[in-house]
Amino acid sequence: MSIKQQTNKLLNNRFGPVFLVTALLCGISLITRLALMVYSASSVDWSILNLLKIFVIGLFYDLAAASFAVIPIVIYLWLLPAKWYGRKFNKVLLFIYFFFVVFSLIFNAISEWFFWEEFSVRYNFIAVDYLVYTTEVIGNIRQSYPINSIMVGLVVLTALVIYLLRRYITASTITKSSFGNRTKIALILLCLPVFTYFCVSHKLKYLSKNQYVNELSGNGMYDFGFAFWNNQLDYNTFYKTLPIKTAGSILGHLLQQDTMAKNGEFKNTSRSISNTGAENKMNVVLISVESLSAEFLGTFGNTQHITPQLDSLAKEGLLFNNLYASGTRTVRGLEALSLCIPPTPGQSIVKRPDNKNLFTLGSIFRSKGYNSRFIYGGYGYFDNMNEFFSNNGYEVTDRSSLQDSEIHYSNIWGVADEDLFTLSLRELDKDYKNNKPFFAQIMTVSNHRPYTYPEGRIDIPSHTGREGAVKYTDYAIGKFIREAKQKPWFSNTLFVIVADHCASSAGKVELPVDKYHIPMIFYSPGHIAPGKFEKLTAQIDIGPTILGYLNFSYDSKFFGQDVFKMKAGNERAFISTYQSLGYIKNDKLVILDPNKKAVTYKPNFTTGSAVTLPADQQLINEAISNYQMASYLYQKGLYGFESKKK
Repeated sequence: MSIKQQTNKLLNNRFGPVFLVTALLCGISLITRLALMVYSASSVDWSILNLLKIFVIGLFYDLAAASFAVIPIVIYLWLLPAKWYGRKFNKVLLFIYFFFVVFSLIFNAISEWFFWEEFSVRYNFIAVDYLVYTTEVIGNIRQSYPINSIMVGLVVLTALVIYLLRRYITASTITKSSFGNRTKIALILLCLPVFTYFCVSHKLKYLSKNQYVNELSGNGMYDFGFAFWNNQLDYNTFYKTLPIKTAGSILGHLLQQDTMAKNGEFKNTSRSISNTGAENKMNVVLISVESLSAEFLGTFGNTQHITPQLDSLAKEGLLFNNLYASGTRTVRGLEALSLCIPPTPGQSIVKRPDNKNLFTLGSIFRSKGYNSRFIYGGYGYFDNMNEFFSNNGYEVTDRSSLQDSEIHYSNIWGVADEDLFTLSLRELDKDYKNNKPFFAQIMTVSNHRPYTYPEGRIDIPSHTGREGAVKYTDYAIGKFIREAKQKPWFSNTLFVIVADHCASSAGKVELPVDKYHIPMIFYSPGHIAPGKFEKLTAQIDIGPTILGYLNFSYDSKFFGQDVFKMKAGNERAFISTYQSLGYIKNDKLVILDPNKKAVTYKPNFTTGSAVTLPADQQLINEAISNYQMASYLYQKGLYGFESKKK
């Protein structure tokens, strides 16, 4: 039997539309896979084996996705009485259904392209996370792309495809089938998604050492569904663990504290930080800069001259040369800066339930008589920021505090950074007039797609790309510092400028270390001498280091440490995605994955590549202890802030 005859046999029966949907999904997925592969050709490790992985495993996941996609049409074809199936209204419904299917598949392919362009991965936890904030996400898409033209093109293309497939769509309506026969076939087809759900492993696509090959082997729709159902990853269920006593003991050794109770059970990470001499009640302004990779700064070798203000501040202050971000998203940066805890798998604690009254940097400052602030240029409901910060020691101020007349420019993410800093100066002036020392964490938004900002500020036009957004943010920070110098509180203020995460985390390997390298500057003329701090530093160390610089004594639960006083050999950093957990120490990288796997690598800190090493069990146990105990403390409610009773 020829291929044409076999095709006609499949389509000219009651369940022909099921096979047509499957063919459309697999065909469009194949085109998408080819397009993404060509786009990322320079990053793919080309070999026959890798090509087989991409297309064979890819087809397997395409079919897995199709098993779910056909559920509605299977149920419809099964339950619709035979006497109605050949009628006109049924043909109309089939055309409407296929128009929706084709439109959705093409729309998904284009969406995957844009998602890949931004993150170099198929849909994952980030895509699911964005569904919660449809206003911001849709607004960002509309401001970044010619969405109206794209939608018109999609409708025309869909109509053309439907026209070409018109005979195949209605081919099944001329056949009859008894309810008994339909039931047998329908039950078989409906068992396939059940089998897929329980028996198909998401791990199959991770068979290559090249991360691009792994991602191309997947199916975006299937990956989206997997991320949707697994957006919380319980550490103990998915990752390597140690007995709590063992993990607690290792962590206590690393933190130079006794974490064990007298009965030998684990207590918590609470320890006393004692400094001699008077505390230095300086104001602190912590500027969390959106997506500021170290590679953007001239200080780190960039030749585009897009950060003249930051490069100048780096020469006048203390530049941290070897700092690494905890994660790839803003909520991970906020988590690291406020909680000073390693990233827990799945969702950031900032967005989780039961995250009130935690042990935060803001709560420490508040206990010292400071006014702790979180100031944001967008609306604070996004990423749960209002809820998290207002319940954890901070007073929150967002764009709703600005009058329309005070806003020079805004996009879907918030006001231009210069307007954010104007708002910040106003709030800090209030604290000074009230004789309150202040700690303020200010979060910028302009360095984010669609990369728009007020015209006439810099020599790169708005909406032309990342470099312009970086240079505008740099301009706004320079303007803020110049205006702050005119304030009476400036001379007693420590400015800390740091990125929340890098602009991109894409690389050939699972966790490319170069994509987590971020800059930080401690700036306080008259207090901090110009210089460079070369030791390995984790983003979770920033809070304790600030407190240490101020000579504060306090009871700490932080996993982060004061890097100025860190014991030699204890330098380490944490990097992660929502599921891969990395631990950098002694020029090695341990990665913990949710298949209870732990691998040791020798990373290249310049290119991000990595070579597999024999397992370093001591380092693996340290990584497990940090990540396992971070999850344990949060889940058990042991990372709370306990104010001292007077």
